[in-house]
Amino acid sequence: MAKSTIRLQAKLKNNVTQVKALIKHPMEIGTRRDLKTGKLIPAHFIQEIICTHNGEVVMSAIWGNGIAKNPYLAFRFQGGVVGDKVILLWKDNLGQEDMREVKIKKSRRRR
Repeated sequence: MAKSTIRLQAKLKNNVTQVKALIKHPMEIGTRRDLKTGKLIPAHFIQEIICTHNGEVVMSAIWGNGIAKNPYLAFRFQGGVVGDKVILLWKDNLGQEDMREVKIKKSRRRR
């Protein structure tokens, strides 16, 4: 299996689960030109993001070509229990996709 393009964590604090994700993706908008050849670089961007908690969708988004390269995403949802599954899936305009699954961990207290 190829290395995942998603770095994902889910932490529980006060009955709220915070999810943070960093996705490695070129996010090309389709209007830039290659500096050497002068040809347009084809559009290549994430179109859909879905996050589930124990099989239920807790976040979904439709993105366009205006999102930066290697996007960072963070959100919270109510509930969750330490050990529950959180899955993040993305699909892009070229039919590529990736998925990552993690278990919710307890948030550590900062001093």
